[in-house]
Amino acid sequence: MAFSGALTLTDLNDFLGPSQACIKPVEQSNKPLPAEPGAAATQIEVDAQGGYFEVSQGTARGEGSKKRLETAQISLNDCLACSGCITSAESVLITLQSHEEVLNFLSTNPAPFASGHKTPVLSISPQSLASLSASLSPSPSISTLLHRISQLASQLGFFRTYDTTFARHLAHLEQATEFSERASARAQGKGGDEAAERLPMLASACPGWVCYAEKTHGEMLPFMSRVKSPQQVMGTLVKQWLGGKWGRTPDEIYHVSVMPCYDKKLEASRQDFYKEQYATRDVDCVLTTGELALLLREKGFDLATPIDGESTPFESDIPALVPHPGSTSGSYLHSLIHSIAVASATKLVLDARPVRGSADYVEYTLKSVETGEGPSQPVFRAATCYGFRNLQNLVRKIARDTGVQTGKGALGRMPGATARRRMRPGAGSAELENAGYDFVEVMACPGGCANGGGQMKPSDLDAAGPALAPNGTASSRWGDKAWLQRTEEAYWAEETGLPTPPPSPDQNSPALPPWPSNSEKHHKADILAMQVLEELCEPAGGASAWETRMDDEAEGRRRSAFRTQYRAVESEVVGLAVKW
Repeated sequence: MAFSGALTLTDLNDFLGPSQACIKPVEQSNKPLPAEPGAAATQIEVDAQGGYFEVSQGTARGEGSKKRLETAQISLNDCLACSGCITSAESVLITLQSHEEVLNFLSTNPAPFASGHKTPVLSISPQSLASLSASLSPSPSISTLLHRISQLASQLGFFRTYDTTFARHLAHLEQATEFSERASARAQGKGGDEAAERLPMLASACPGWVCYAEKTHGEMLPFMSRVKSPQQVMGTLVKQWLGGKWGRTPDEIYHVSVMPCYDKKLEASRQDFYKEQYATRDVDCVLTTGELALLLREKGFDLATPIDGESTPFESDIPALVPHPGSTSGSYLHSLIHSIAVASATKLVLDARPVRGSADYVEYTLKSVETGEGPSQPVFRAATCYGFRNLQNLVRKIARDTGVQTGKGALGRMPGATARRRMRPGAGSAELENAGYDFVEVMACPGGCANGGGQMKPSDLDAAGPALAPNGTASSRWGDKAWLQRTEEAYWAEETGLPTPPPSPDQNSPALPPWPSNSEKHHKADILAMQVLEELCEPAGGASAWETRMDDEAEGRRRSAFRTQYRAVESEVVGLAVKW
């Protein structure tokens, strides 16, 4: 089996250019001494290895000293603090969070539970599993592939391997709670222009979208969901909940996450996910799908080789491959539709309509079933919106529907509303027909997470089936539709627990899409989710359901475990001061 090579800067494909603020000023740590008669002259020399030396030469020949100069470094926080592009930060993170870093750690950490050593844990997204599965011929199921990766990771020194679907399940539950809170606030007239959290609620699991909004559209931040992404929820599970059961503190665990996206490296390095008490992050290192494949290849491992027991269900401390229908980007919209349908006293139907015929921008309307008293009425409007071109249209639509003013290039600007909301607080369903969205599943990549920039890529030399060329090189093409379809087929073949993926948007169904709430995996996930909530938050009286009201202290612990915050990045660049 052959794998994709390392990322090059030409592979990065976004719509933002480098910023003037990306340039980090050089700080002088030592003050120059006053000049004296006969003082030494200083010059800089470069050796054959590229090292820089400061050489001070005395007045007499042969006198003087030679001092090696430290290389200027840009940290992750420096990248996140700039008002520049995603690409500039990613080029730094390639070296700071890489498979070499993981191998270096494992080589110096031979005893996972010995004193002074950390316990390595690997978590992998279902999108990464689907991409790796599609790269093999014949393609194994993602459950089979999870078995093989777990065994190979154990040989490398990892203590446990998990997929992130249970963490996504927790994110779905918390998202439903947050949406209910916002909808209730709007019904009570508390969701106006000055509200910190407003509707429509925009999914925030995509770090590329979060970074884009923080740096270019600060006015959108009140609409963004505060729920952590599955990667960061998994970090909370591994370092706090599972770590506690292993008798390990968060700083005694080394958590590596495998994701389909390079921007997940940015997400993991956010200061909000840093635990000052333990001086550690929820996710220590993020690898892309391609980087995991490269790591395995360098260690001589072949994912195409079967192992014993791979045909049995994957067992771990938490439910594996928790099923869901909807989208390969996490099904945030469909999970919310399901929660609304469960709470509804009437029967509902779902209509889907592509915007301008695009599968990357689809509008969904949840309606009550027609009765003898009148026609069906819309009760919930939402959309899935993928790709930066569609995101820009989405921002303009939300600004128009809610009356907020867009930044117009001023980063982080959050002006007040300049127009009336199209939907009044507490408006009835009759007004919803012409109102804006209630929720949007937002992803920066066209095609969603299955088409992430860190996924495996198709080969120009082997278009017939297998993903990669025999020599291990891969095509630099990104977003190939045929390859995306192959990846999605591998994803839907097992991940949902359903025989086929949901109907395409142009095939409106007279009923809601099937939801595997009666499946054994889903039932176990619900039960364990309640246990996690109780043990992490310890509410007064013992909560028995996710929506149970808790005291202020327990509510604070819950929000810390499952929610985060966003902030607009103010530009420090003054246009008139830029020198071209």
